[in-house]
Amino acid sequence: MTVIDVWMQHPTSLFLGQPVFESLRRWTGRRDVAAPPLAATVAAMDQAGVGLGLAAAWHGPQGAWISNDEVAGFVREYPGRLRGLAAVDLARPMEAVRELRRCVRSLGFVGLRVVPWLWGWPPDDRRYYPLYAECVELDVPVGLQVGHTGPLMSSEPGRPIPYLEHVALEFPELRIVAGHVGVPWTQEILSLATKFPNLYIDTSAYKLARLPGDFTEFMRGHGARKVMFGTNYPMLTATECLAGLAGLGLGQEAAESFLAGNARRVFRLADG
Repeated sequence: MTVIDVWMQHPTSLFLGQPVFESLRRWTGRRDVAAPPLAATVAAMDQAGVGLGLAAAWHGPQGAWISNDEVAGFVREYPGRLRGLAAVDLARPMEAVRELRRCVRSLGFVGLRVVPWLWGWPPDDRRYYPLYAECVELDVPVGLQVGHTGPLMSSEPGRPIPYLEHVALEFPELRIVAGHVGVPWTQEILSLATKFPNLYIDTSAYKLARLPGDFTEFMRGHGARKVMFGTNYPMLTATECLAGLAGLGLGQEAAESFLAGNARRVFRLADG
C-alpha cells in the first residue's frame, strides 16, 4: 500500500541546532545536530514503504532554517520521492506572497507550511491573510501546526478555537491541513474538521499507537476522508509512526484514504 508523508522535513544543521528544539532532543535522545545525507532520509522512507514525502522549508523571524531553494534541490535529487512545501517571511507580507508564488509556479511546490508558534502569531493574525488568499488563487493548501508545542515556545498560537476557526470562516475555499493532532484541544480540531469541508488534520508528531481514542474513532467513522498520515521526520520516523497502524481498526478503504488517498486529493497529487 502506497504511503504519503504530508509533514516531514529533510533537516539542515542550522535547523537541527536550534535552541528551541532542546526539549525534542531530550525526549528523543537524538543529540547529533549534523545534517544527515538526503539519501538517509529517503532510506528511512523506504524502510516504512513511504512512496512520497512532502518536504517542507522552515522560515521564522530569524530567517530560513531550511530554505525554499534547499528544498527545491532535495526535490531535484529525488523527483519521484519528494515534493516541496514553501515557507515564507510572515513579517513581509508582499515579499511572502511573491515567494510563495515563485515556489509554486517556478519550483513546483504543492503547498505552504507555516508554524504559528515559531512566530508567536496565531493563524488569524492579519499577516497571514494575503498568503491565504494567494493559496486559494494558486489552488494549494496551507499546513499549520495545531495543539501544544513540543519545542520551548508558547502553545497559545496552536489553539484551534478561536484562531483556526476564524480562518476557516473567512476563507471557505482555502484548504487547511492542521498538523500534530491538536492535543490537548483534540475535540476542538475534530469539531472544526467536521464543521468545515476544507479543513483536514494530519497525524504528524504522533506514533499511531498513541493517538487519542476520540481521534481514532473519528478516523474510523465520518472523518475517514479528513485525516492524513504525517511523521514530523526527523523527530519520528515513518517506521516508528506506522507501527500502530493495525491497532487503529481501520477498514481497507479508510486505511488507503488515511495513508495516501486524502493527501492525493487535498494536495492535488497525481501519483505518490
